[in-house]
Amino acid sequence: MTHLSLRLRVFLFFVLIAVGGAGITALALWLGYGRALATTPANGFVFAGILAVFGIVALSVGIWLLFDENVAKPVERIASEMRVRAHAGVEKQVDTHGARYLGDLAHAAEAVSARLSETALASAQRVAEETAQLAADKERLTALLTEIPVATIMVSPKGRIVLYDGQAAEVLSQIHVPRLNAPVTDYFLAAGVEAAVRELHRTGREVSLTLRSVDELQSYRGRMKPLDAGGYLLIIDEAEARIAPQAERPMVFDFSLLTAPAPAALEDTPLRALTYVVFDTETTGLLPHKDEVVQIGAVRVVSGKIVPGEQMDQLVDPGMKIPQSSTKVHKVTDAMVHGQPDIVEAGRRFHHFARGAVIVAHNAPFDMAFLRRHQSRMGVAWSNPILDTVLLSAVLFGASQTHTLDALCERLGVIIPPALRHTALGDAQATAEVLVRMLPMLEAQGMTTFGEVLAQTRQHGQLLEDLN
Repeated sequence: MTHLSLRLRVFLFFVLIAVGGAGITALALWLGYGRALATTPANGFVFAGILAVFGIVALSVGIWLLFDENVAKPVERIASEMRVRAHAGVEKQVDTHGARYLGDLAHAAEAVSARLSETALASAQRVAEETAQLAADKERLTALLTEIPVATIMVSPKGRIVLYDGQAAEVLSQIHVPRLNAPVTDYFLAAGVEAAVRELHRTGREVSLTLRSVDELQSYRGRMKPLDAGGYLLIIDEAEARIAPQAERPMVFDFSLLTAPAPAALEDTPLRALTYVVFDTETTGLLPHKDEVVQIGAVRVVSGKIVPGEQMDQLVDPGMKIPQSSTKVHKVTDAMVHGQPDIVEAGRRFHHFARGAVIVAHNAPFDMAFLRRHQSRMGVAWSNPILDTVLLSAVLFGASQTHTLDALCERLGVIIPPALRHTALGDAQATAEVLVRMLPMLEAQGMTTFGEVLAQTRQHGQLLEDLN
């Protein structure tokens, strides 16, 4: 069969239906004729009809199973593998053995994919050569700015953080985790910032101001300078910021945020215009109604890219003994969580970290159930829109495929270091890398907005019900 052409093999399916249907009908008539002789003609005809119907249905089901296993599923796998190579940039071989009954299709797909990969590699090498000097210059500039004794934050015309250097990261972290594309008023009291912005617009010149943190525990003397592209720079002197030299971090920026269009309705927002917070939890067990969280890990994705350094890795005191069987999985012990925040405080921190973002998780209902169970004690509402990478996998690769995190990482070329697997931050990082590779694949299939993706994922909701 492996040497037959695809057209001949499909033709044989129809031959089998015709021959099998004719044979079943003939057998049913013969048996019905015998029954008619023994009883009545009507009884014989009814008996023959019932046998023919059940026989043809059984034949159709059997042929469909053969077709699904040997034609439909392999075609679906080849399509998904080619999409992965084309849009996620993953070097992955086409499964020619699984598609051995598809004639030359798998080998042709592999040849096309290999050729495209060679072309993309050559282009990438040329681009890399041309941008190597720019990268080196950027590193030198970053190092230079890090040594300058001021903290610098660039803010877009819409009041969102576009850039922060190492010193600014230290200032912001004294209030909350630094977050690209977050409103600057998440860190500093709005009244002082807005008054300075009004004065900046009135005069068009640098404005001095006092920045008070939103918790009103810290105060900084700063300057606000206008930008030609709109927005402004916030500059804070090192002496005021009390920055520890060992805490310096690289500059983080995304200049596309300066000119980002005004936010549309969520359903109409392009996928890459959204901010995502990808998270995972480790728990004392698998029952959200009685077990507790022992660790929360999260990373942020802005403009389709994981933002370096913007992460949360929080141990949580569950208020109960951690079963040894759970510790064997996630390596979190009772000693590690002793003195750590409880779920109320940790949940509030994560809620702030995820403010204004789409929450993403692998099997999100499981992790969210632990948070929502305590939301009244936290004093927050988990109203963020949610995406589930299990459902995204079903949309891209078909519901019949395996959708575990390990399977997705294997499919998309994401490597989870063994030491980080089944840690909250490690699994969150892997899920974020999976998401980043999925976004261009979704766009290539015509799903460019959040509403379009959400509509597709809802068609696979049964998968999560089966998992939970």
